[in-house]
Amino acid sequence: MRPLTDAWRSATSRLILIYGALFAIWCVVLLGVVQWEASRYLSRVVDQMLVARIHYLEGTDARNLPDTVATASAVDVQGFMRVGLFDAHGRRVAGNIARVPDELSEDGTVTSVKAMLVDASRDTPMRARGITRELPDGRRLVVIKDSTTIDGLGAIIRRGLLWGLSLTLIPGVLGGVLIARGPARRIRAIQQAMEPIREGDLSVRLPVSRGGDEVDLLAATVNTTLGEIERLLGEVKGVSDNIAHDLRTPLTRMRTRLYRLQQQFADTPEGDQLEACVAEIDTVLGRFRALLRVSELEDRQRSACFEDLDIGAVLRNVHDFYAPLAEDRGQAFEIRLDKLPPLRGDPQLMFEAFANLVGNAIKFTPDGGAVRLVATTDAAGDARIDIADTGPGIPEGEREAVFRRFYRGDETRTKPGCGLGLAIVSAIVRLHGYSLSVGGDEKGAVFSVICPPVVSS
Repeated sequence: MRPLTDAWRSATSRLILIYGALFAIWCVVLLGVVQWEASRYLSRVVDQMLVARIHYLEGTDARNLPDTVATASAVDVQGFMRVGLFDAHGRRVAGNIARVPDELSEDGTVTSVKAMLVDASRDTPMRARGITRELPDGRRLVVIKDSTTIDGLGAIIRRGLLWGLSLTLIPGVLGGVLIARGPARRIRAIQQAMEPIREGDLSVRLPVSRGGDEVDLLAATVNTTLGEIERLLGEVKGVSDNIAHDLRTPLTRMRTRLYRLQQQFADTPEGDQLEACVAEIDTVLGRFRALLRVSELEDRQRSACFEDLDIGAVLRNVHDFYAPLAEDRGQAFEIRLDKLPPLRGDPQLMFEAFANLVGNAIKFTPDGGAVRLVATTDAAGDARIDIADTGPGIPEGEREAVFRRFYRGDETRTKPGCGLGLAIVSAIVRLHGYSLSVGGDEKGAVFSVICPPVVSS
């Protein structure tokens, strides 16, 4: 289970981001609407001013009109409103407009134009709103107003709204991040609490705060479920352990009596039958011992006795122990040990685990086959121990089931055993915090134990 370390991946953060995006889109739409309405209003005001100005000039005496236009142009040093008087051929008579703009409407309405000014310091035309009227004597009167004021006000509105958006959205996002860190921190705590539960420790409970929110309700429900599962599994385990423990004593007595009878009837058909009965009882007692052994390991009481573990020495002892058996069966038993990281554990338990795996490999490998015991350090720095054989292999659909109690696959039912060996190995590996997996193909099985190294404090 990968820890949730990135707060942006939480549901709270996604909701905050979605809300922030919608808020930003709404602000952009609002910005456009406000700017559009302000521009429309200013355009109407400018148009009314242009109409009023041209009406005023139209009312001036025709003989004094050139002087009036020239005076108006001279007084308007700020370029508030430009005026121009042109003859019937379009030549300028007076004013500060160089020529009649082509965009002017002949019906006397205000339009957007590009006008050239007499005193312009640049060659590009000026964007403006303009109106023209033809006088009775054929002359043309033109009044224009620069659009810079409208554009400038629009820019001011845009800047104001952008600043407002920034001052609202940025603190909101930062506040959302801070708010999201709380649930993310609690989810990480729940994930950390789930790790030992995933490893099989059902006594662990999820943390519950005093807030009583949805996360607390969910954690409380999970805790209740865990408690019920722990109780039920404890009852099942207790029943099986009690059966194994209580039956072991009478079976041991029965074996002793049958063994004595077998000794009395040695070298007789009755003695052979009694010997077979003793062997069957030994098999049952072996299963009970293995079952109690698994229960003992699953209680996790020996982890406090861990010590520095020389896993290489443990593997060499396993090899030395099983080498004669492999040799008797004509099997090639290879061992290869690389430099391994420091580990902590129980040497006796690890010997039991690897002896079980190697014993199974030799048992299920045909005579003349090969068994390999290889220990290396993987790319993550963990010790990796592989036990490979050339036996029938384990079907992919059974690779999880082989670690359950009493499970025996189709290929193993004809072999002696009780189906508890790999359950013992799995319990030992979990007790040490290691991982166990099985792979391979039809040419053989490969059991792999991954052992994380000791972390220096």
